[in-house]
Amino acid sequence: MIEIDVVSDTICPWCYVGKRRLERALAGFDADEVRVRWHPFQLNPDLPPEGVDRAEYVAAKFGGAEAARAVYDRIREAGAEEGIAFAFERMPRTPNTFASHRVVQFAAREGREDEVVEALFRAVFVNGRDIGDFETLVDLGAECGIDPVALAERLAGPEDANALRAEEERSRRMGVTGVPFFIIGGRYAVTGAQDPAVLRGVLDRVAAESVA
Repeated sequence: MIEIDVVSDTICPWCYVGKRRLERALAGFDADEVRVRWHPFQLNPDLPPEGVDRAEYVAAKFGGAEAARAVYDRIREAGAEEGIAFAFERMPRTPNTFASHRVVQFAAREGREDEVVEALFRAVFVNGRDIGDFETLVDLGAECGIDPVALAERLAGPEDANALRAEEERSRRMGVTGVPFFIIGGRYAVTGAQDPAVLRGVLDRVAAESVA
C-alpha cells in the first residue's frame, strides 16, 4: 500500500486544487492500494477564534480587493480546470481553521476524513459557509455521516486539541512552510498543487520500488 500524507489548511484554495490533482494522479490505482491521510496546518494561526471580516482580511493581506484580484483570478482559472467553481465573493469571513482541523481528525477515526475535507473545501470556497462556526462544523460533519452529538461534544471540550497543535508543530519542524505539501511513500516530498503528471510520476516510482 502507498501511503500519502497531505499537509494542508482548510482555508487554502490551492490545497483544494491540489486535492483534485491528487485524485487525478491516483486514477488507475485501486482503493486498497493507497491510503491518504490529512494533516493540519494553519496559514493564519493568529486569527481570533471567530475569524475576521473577509474584506478586512483581504485589505490587510493584499492591500485591498483590487490588488487581490489578480491572485484570485489565477486561482479561479486553476480551479475551473479541476471542476471547482471558486466563489470567493460569497465568503463573509476568513475563519480561524483550528476547529475545522479537529473535525477532520475526528472523522479520520471513522475513515471519513477525505469526505470531510472535501465538504469543508466545498463549504467555504463554493458555498460561502463559515467553517469557523461551531454549528456549521457540526452540520457539515453530520452531512458526511458523522454523529453530530459526538462531534459537538468533542468540539466543546479540550480533548485532542493539544495533539493537533503538536502535529502541526511537527510539520513546521520538518520544514513545511506552505501548503499543500505531499509526502508520498514516507520518503518523497512534493510541494504545492503540482500537475497530476508530477504526482503520478512519484506514485509510480513508489509503486515500482515497493514491488522491487
